[in-house]
Amino acid sequence: MALIRQGGGFILVGGLQLLIDWLLFVALSALGMPVVAANVAARASAALIGFWLNGRYTFAHGGQPRLGGRRLLRFALVWIGLTLLSTWLIRALDLQLGLQLTWIAKPVVEAGLAVLSFLLARHWIYR
Repeated sequence: MALIRQGGGFILVGGLQLLIDWLLFVALSALGMPVVAANVAARASAALIGFWLNGRYTFAHGGQPRLGGRRLLRFALVWIGLTLLSTWLIRALDLQLGLQLTWIAKPVVEAGLAVLSFLLARHWIYR
């Protein structure tokens, strides 16, 4: 039952994060920011909201949030790794397809990384 509740919560929070990430990425890169910097800035903005929402609601245990310094450090380590991978993929897409098609492809990249993110969040970050 917890897996279903956590999975559903993670999808809702992740959807909000994806929307924030994508909108900021498109806006920043459209304004001329290089895609690498735009991707990192957009992911960082969405990550702050996601960490708090997931710790407060998705992975809460017995009504108690699972936040704090240790979990934030774990979250930061996972975020850095996934952001490096995301940024590498986004940059490669930009070089191959151009900016407008990269805008379209970014949600697909992030949705793929979300599967790995959920597993790491459930079993390591918020445990």
